[in-house]
Amino acid sequence: MVDVIPEPRDAVVHGDGFFELDARTGLSAGEGAALTERWLRGTLGAATGLPLPPGASADDNVVRLSVDPAVTEDLGAEGYRLTVTPTGVDLAGGGPAGLFWGAQTLRQLLGPDAFRRAPLPDGSRRLPLCRIEDAPRFPWRGLLLDVARHFMPKEGVLRYLDLMAAHKLNVFHFHLTDDQGWRLGIERYPRLTEVGSWRSRTKFGHRASPLWEEKPHGGHYTRDDIREIVAYAAERHITVVPEIDVPGHSQAAIAAYPELGNTDVIDTASLTVWDTWGISPNVLAPTDNTLRFYEGVFEEVLELFPSEFVHIGGDECPKDQWRASPAAQARIRELGLADEDALQAWFVGHFAKWLSARGRRLIGWDEILEGGVAEGAAVSSWRGYGGGIAAARAGHDVVMCPEQHVYLDHRQADGADEPVPIGYVRTLEDVYRFEPVPPELDASQARRILGTQANLWTEVMEDHARVDYQAFPRLAAFAEVAWSALPAPRDRAFAGFEHRMTAHYRRLDALGVGYRPPGGPLPWQRRPGVPGRPIEGPPPNR
Repeated sequence: MVDVIPEPRDAVVHGDGFFELDARTGLSAGEGAALTERWLRGTLGAATGLPLPPGASADDNVVRLSVDPAVTEDLGAEGYRLTVTPTGVDLAGGGPAGLFWGAQTLRQLLGPDAFRRAPLPDGSRRLPLCRIEDAPRFPWRGLLLDVARHFMPKEGVLRYLDLMAAHKLNVFHFHLTDDQGWRLGIERYPRLTEVGSWRSRTKFGHRASPLWEEKPHGGHYTRDDIREIVAYAAERHITVVPEIDVPGHSQAAIAAYPELGNTDVIDTASLTVWDTWGISPNVLAPTDNTLRFYEGVFEEVLELFPSEFVHIGGDECPKDQWRASPAAQARIRELGLADEDALQAWFVGHFAKWLSARGRRLIGWDEILEGGVAEGAAVSSWRGYGGGIAAARAGHDVVMCPEQHVYLDHRQADGADEPVPIGYVRTLEDVYRFEPVPPELDASQARRILGTQANLWTEVMEDHARVDYQAFPRLAAFAEVAWSALPAPRDRAFAGFEHRMTAHYRRLDALGVGYRPPGGPLPWQRRPGVPGRPIEGPPPNR
């Protein structure tokens, strides 16, 4: 078996022979293969030092790239068929995306040195003789990166898009706003970044920690930064889904524009960007002014992000200020609503209709189900499986990302050396045995599961090294869950996955990923004395 991650659907190795790339090896691209040709020539050219000149498809010693309707029919647009013979390579995709995913497999087959940016003297250029047919289980194979709590500069985001592509993940959920920071430049509302993108200091560790980093933290992406990120992702067949939080998780926006808050309850002009973690009580006021303001924000969001889905959050919205607000109570009576929960449903529903009228779809966290959600809206099920089950039964599409299983900020072991331990223990094997489709759903309901997503919340991840540590190697296991047609969790061959990870760790090393070693954190990966919030015992399954 080839040591490929995610595991291919079907792979056959033909003996001990190989095809070796050399200075005469050409690269031939058919119609629809231009993006993969450019990526492959740049990536393998850098790693091997070979020119990979354009070659004729009928020649020997050629890597042939094509988009083949027969592959589409058999394996779908994201499927591919890879054949390595002694005289060359044929890589056919069901569509441009399938061809690109096949190129990721080709790179893995060349060995860890293919993941470097310059050739090594003894670097491998050999491909095993084999035939691989492969296609993904789910169309949504996602990763959420929270840049609101700790900002990640643009180069770090581009690096994570490359890491996603290497693992055949195809949806980048870009969490851009929260109480602790607003990261997206909006032309008509410049104070969102002038004020809302910086906080004066930052809590170090869990919110109960007595430790602070006493220096400003922040940053934001310009409109051109976003265009670059979206284009870079598209070249790797990754869709960027932006998240702009409403009506909770909005203190940074209220600090920039105090009129957005509940001014009849608190002095919103005194608010600053929040410097600690948790759920802020300061939420948006349910006024026409707030609706118009965010319509303006979303108009610019739609200009920058061509994705079908736009995420509006909709989670963790405390209702205390609305209960105390005469204006909010008047709005409830005016709309004929039952209570504050219904007011939140009205707020979310307004933007579901607004996005739908512009050809887009709203997706939100599973709290948007409370009080009813508009037809066509999709749900990110994070509080376990329950929200996703309810949404699928009600006819809504679902992305499964239960906190207890695929929140990668949760700790990886129960040892005292784990840095800032948060939540349940979720080992590499635990993630590998995660199953996105609940058995309670019948066949038609199960088809509502678009896929699954791992989430990287960065309250306790102050830089890219901490993000790497929490993400890897578990993101490799998650990618296999999202891509491969695995058996039931208890029947999965984790020992086989661990064996393939032996090669994959060397790929991650070549990419400079600061993953958690199998034996535990290295000394510089620890955070002694920084309090976390560990939860003991096994996580609930539902």
